[in-house]
This record gives sequence, C-alpha cells and structure tokens, in this order.
Amino acid sequence: MIKSCKSRDEISRTFVFLEGISVKSFGFSLFTYNTLLIQMAKFDMLELSQSVFSRMLDSGVAPSVLTFNTIINLLCKNGKIRAALLVLSRMFQSDMRPDTFTYTSLILGHCRNRDLCSAFGVFDRMVREGCKPNSVTYSILINGLCEDGRVDESLNLMKEMAAKGVEATVYTYTTTIASLCGMGRTLEARDLVAVMRKRGCQPNVHTYTALISGLCTFNQLEVAIGMFHHMLGEGLIPNPATYNALINGLCTRRGIQSALVLFNSMERCGCAPNSQSYNEIIKGFCLSGSIQKAMILFNRMLKVGPALNRVTYNTIIDGYCKMGHPENAMRLLDMMKQNACEPDEWTYTELIRGFCNVGQLDAASKTFAEMVDHNLVPNEVTYTTLIDGFCKGGRVDFAVDLFKEMRGKGCLRTVQMYNVLINGFCKKNRLSDAQSFLNEMLDQGFTPNVVTYTTLIDGFCKNGATDVAYRIMHEMVCQGCMPNLLTYSALIYGLCQEGKAEEAEMVLGEMEEKGLTPDHVTYTSLIDGYVALHETGRAFSLLGRMASTGCIPNYRTYRVLMKALLKERQLVGENVATFPIDISSRTLDEDAIDFDIISSLLLRISETGCKLNVCVYNTLVNGLCGEGKWYEANLLVKRMTSQDLHPDEEAYNSLLVEVSKNLEVDHALEIVDAMAAQGYQPCLSGYKALICALCKVERVERAQTMFQRMLQHLWNPDEIVWTILLDGLLKDGEVDLCLKFLHFMESKGCAPTSRHTISCQENFLKRKR
Repeated sequence: MIKSCKSRDEISRTFVFLEGISVKSFGFSLFTYNTLLIQMAKFDMLELSQSVFSRMLDSGVAPSVLTFNTIINLLCKNGKIRAALLVLSRMFQSDMRPDTFTYTSLILGHCRNRDLCSAFGVFDRMVREGCKPNSVTYSILINGLCEDGRVDESLNLMKEMAAKGVEATVYTYTTTIASLCGMGRTLEARDLVAVMRKRGCQPNVHTYTALISGLCTFNQLEVAIGMFHHMLGEGLIPNPATYNALINGLCTRRGIQSALVLFNSMERCGCAPNSQSYNEIIKGFCLSGSIQKAMILFNRMLKVGPALNRVTYNTIIDGYCKMGHPENAMRLLDMMKQNACEPDEWTYTELIRGFCNVGQLDAASKTFAEMVDHNLVPNEVTYTTLIDGFCKGGRVDFAVDLFKEMRGKGCLRTVQMYNVLINGFCKKNRLSDAQSFLNEMLDQGFTPNVVTYTTLIDGFCKNGATDVAYRIMHEMVCQGCMPNLLTYSALIYGLCQEGKAEEAEMVLGEMEEKGLTPDHVTYTSLIDGYVALHETGRAFSLLGRMASTGCIPNYRTYRVLMKALLKERQLVGENVATFPIDISSRTLDEDAIDFDIISSLLLRISETGCKLNVCVYNTLVNGLCGEGKWYEANLLVKRMTSQDLHPDEEAYNSLLVEVSKNLEVDHALEIVDAMAAQGYQPCLSGYKALICALCKVERVERAQTMFQRMLQHLWNPDEIVWTILLDGLLKDGEVDLCLKFLHFMESKGCAPTSRHTISCQENFLKRKR
C-alpha cells in the first residue's frame, strides 16, 4: 500500500490509516518504517519524515543504516545540515558506520548551503575512513564548484575522477559543460563533449541544450543551429528548454521570422511550447517593433494557455514603452493586476522609462509614487531612469534633488547616475556644473568610463569648444579609457559645427585606422559639415563613400542633403554667388522642401553610384510621412510603383496614417487596396486613422465596413478596444458608434476581457450622458 502511493496526499492518507489500525492490531516493523521513510523522501515530505523517525525511536524499533541514510539524505537535500549531523551522531551511538551514501549526502548538504570548504572536509574524511567516493560524490562536488564559478577546479576534479577509475556520468559532464558555456568558453565545452564521447559517455538532450544556449548567448548562432541538427541526427528529441534557447538566439541574431518557423515546428515535433517559449517569441516581436503580433500571442495564452506569467506582462509592457505607447502599457498593467499577477520593480521601472521617453514626467512621477505605495523598493536602475527622464526634460535641478533624496533612502549611487546628470547639465549648456559633478564623482571613488568622457566631449563640442574636447579626449586616453565610435562621432560633429570639415574628415580617417567603423551618425555629421561650408559635391561624394562601406543612410542623412539642394536652389533664385560662410543650412525654410528637391536628391544619389533601391525609397517615404509631408511621400510611392518597386508594409502604413489624418479618404482606401495586393494589411494605427477619417467626412457605413473587414484578421481584442475605440472614436465623440462596434465584436466572438468591456461601456455611456 505504501509503495503504491503516487502523491504526497496519498502517502499522508495511508500513514493516517495505518497509524489508526496499528494501535489496535499491530506495531510498525523496521521494514514498514523504512518503506514509509523512503516513500516520503521521494516526495520531499521532510516534516512528516522527521515525525515518523521520532516515533520509530520512541517505539523502540532500532533504525538500520538504511533508515539513517534515508533521513540524513532528506535533511541534506533541504540544506538542513545541522539536523543531519545530529542524526549522524545518533548513528555513531548505535555502533553503525557511515557508508558512501551517508558521506555523499552530507557533501550534498554542505554544497546546498554553498559551504564548499566543509563539503571537501567531509570528502577528505571519507577517504581517510577508507570509504571510496563514487561518481555521485564527485558529481555533487563538481556541481558545487561550478555553481560557485570555480570551473577550472571542477575540470581538475574530473581528471582526478578518471585517474581513480571513477567513470563520470552524463550529468557530471553536462554540469561542467553548462558552466563553461555560461562563461563564454564554448570551445572548451565542445572539446569536453569530444572527451566524453571518447570515454563512452554519450551526450543527452540536456548536454546539447547547455551547448546550444551558450553558443547562442555568445554570438555563435550558426554553430548552435548545426548542433541542433546534429542532435536530431542522433535521434534525440529536443525539449522545450532546447527550443527556447535556439528561439532566443534566432530572435536576437536573425530576426523574428526564423524564430517563428522553429516555434511553429515545436508541436509538430511533439514538443508543446511552454510559457517561456511564448515569452521568447513575444520578446522577438517586441524587438522587431511588431507589438500587435505579440499581443495576438498574448491573447492565445490568455485563452488556451500556457499560463501568462510576470515575464510575459513585463516583456509586452517594455515593448509598448519602447514603441512610445506608455498608455497601452498602463492598460496592460491593469490587466496584469486583474489576472492576479503582481507587478514587480522591473514592471514599474519600464513604465517610468516609457513615460520619460515621451516627455510625460508627471505621469512618470505618479508611477514612481504608485510603485512605492505597493511596497516595492525603487532600486538604482529605477532612480537612474527617473533622473535621466528629468534631465532630458530639462528639469536638471529636480533631477539633482532626486539624486540627493535617493541616497537618504539607502540607494547607492552609481557611475550611470553621475553620467546621466553630467549629460543633463551638458544639454542645458551648464558645463561648469557638469565638471563639478565629474569632480564629485572622482571624490566619491568612482572611475569615469567611456560614457562619462564622451558625454563631456559631446557637451563641449556642441558649445563650440572642440579645443576643450580634445583635451578631455587626451586625458581619457591617459586614464586608460579608449574612445569609442560615439566619442569620435561627437568630436566630428563639433568640428563640422565650427566649419572644420576637413579636420573632421582627418579624425574620421584616424578613427578608421583604429579599427572603428563609422556609422550613419558619424557620416551624417560630416556630410552636414560640408553642407554648412556649401560644398554640396563633397557632401554627396561622402554619401557614396558611406554606401560603399555598407553603412545605410537614414532619413536624417537624406534630410541634410535635401537642405543642401534647397540652399542651392535658393542661391540660384536670388542670383547670389555665395552666402556668408557662417550661415548654416538650418537658417533655411525647411518646409520649402518639395518634390522637385526630392527628385533632385534621387538624381544626385544615382550619380554617386548608389542604387535607388526599395530601401532608399522606404526610408524617404517614412521620413516624409513623419514630417507630415504626405503629398510628397505619395508622389514618391507613385514613382516607385512606376519602376515596379513597391513600398514595404511600414512605408504603406506611414502613408495611410498621414493621408487619413488629412481626410483624403478615397486615396487612403486606394492605399489599403494596394497593400492587400502586396499581401499586407494596415496596422491598428492605420485602421484607426482611416476609420476616424471616414467618420469625420460622414461616411460612417464605409467606416463600419472597414471595421468589419479588420475583424476578419487576427488581432488582440483588447488592443482593438484601446486603439480604435478608446483612443480613436471615443476621443472624436463617436460614442454610439463605439458601442455599436463593441457589440459587433462580441457577436463575432472577438470580445475583450470582461472587465475591460465593462470599463469601456461605462466610459462610452459616461461620454453619452
């Protein structure tokens, strides 16, 4: 009966039953007690096991070595080493000697308490007593060393094992392989796999998982993929942890689509995705800016599983904040609380960062206060985030007050905090205050890092003091802190601002000699410098050089060049030979940029040898839409399609939003059709802009048709309510239509979560009254 128990509950009920009848009919024998203790230990029932052991001693039944070993092992598994030593003492009193199992259990107990010194003390005593350690003994010690970061010692212990003829198990090897991978020593880990094969020990799924995880973490994705296929070739079935490690690597290195293929293959291969699998894919969508697709997966988890956890919520909250939508992040926080998932410090810190990034400092402060009200203690990251937000918002003195208050609350200052304050002072042109904080930083024993020096260099360069910036860079190098790409970019920008473009190009050359590859910021700063000097030809020549290195220009690069062309046109129009050299291109009316300027830009780009590919057009379309220049963007799209080039989904959506905002609804509907022809669909922001525009021009029936068409695709219902109903129609006063759309969603089985539905209906009715 005892042996057949399959759970804690069954053992407890069986014990109560047997205890009741034993009083009337029979007493427990040694065999019964041992059977009970072994079964209880299997289910880690420590308290009940101790109670049974005490009853055994009180009843006069003499324990055996098996009895002592069972209770000692259970206590050691739970780190109760002192209690285990008391039982060991009782064992000696009973004239019994510890065996290999006893000593190994004690070693385990010390390792669980991270007391490796005592663990090796037991090991030495064991050897002195003539008790031979087995593979389990060594494995426990090796695991303890690995957990303590002493991997080289674990490798030496494995050599000792081999020398003494003790064969290491796959667990022993896997433990060390995992630790080597965790330290980035992946080549040694792979060598160890070769050793274990040579000794007849075949890697298992856990071994491969450890390798794949380490290879992905340390940017060896191709090798990890090869290892995954090799594992399949050996007939091993990957577990969720294996898939999750590779999905994470694919999301980070190759993008979400590759990861999604692997994720979708999991169930076909008989491995159901778990919460972490979903979290990895959701993180991948958020990293790629596809927050709506992340929300679709979120909705699937909410309805059919696996269970949502704090990581799921935090990942999407972070995604919304990075996309500039902290209001949706707050709505998700409400949902998180509704579903009994408590937010943590990380949740609130990301929300604070999200509000700071969009300049909503009061909302950030309110979120900080709510965090404290929930008995969560703000840490250094939280304070740094809020201080940085106030600095970027121009409220540097308030940030300094917060910096002082933080210390009084037991939160330690960090280099990062000083860096954001120094940056704040530099942005406000308070360079003497920035220098004072640098001195305070040094007085407090902190060492300035590359960010500190670069921030100061950037501050002085933007204030026309590149000579001071040069001195700071010299001091930086003397302190053993080497300038990075951003340091040189700041200096190049400063030199260009002072009209020293040729000197800036020399700095660019020096930078390349030191193995640093210029990025679009570096090139754009230098191009802007040549534009300021009216050297448009050299500016476009530098664009060609930029493209030849594989550095892709962004919209700001093209914007600087368009200003150069605008300046040329104005010079010709005014019949003036030159402007004074100190007049910057920024004094021009930038709104005067029209499609003629854009056409001239495209011609000059092609003359530099750069290809006018889809990437160039998409960058320009997105940039123009971001400035509200939908007319020019639309003409550019027409030019693209005439050359059999088509905008990507992002460019189409950007144009759709801007055209809809300007109530050009017929053209907006044409864009939707063009998108459908390319296999694209509008994002929720696109649908919102179009539906709201249709309502404003009193084409409500078409708006309803568009809403119904939208629901044919896969969306998260809550996000539809947030984006289209709450932030769109309701803000425009379309209360009746909101209620109608909400009821239509429910009739189509696309209802949002119950509490959100009630909240929405209350909002709609309140507006209606």
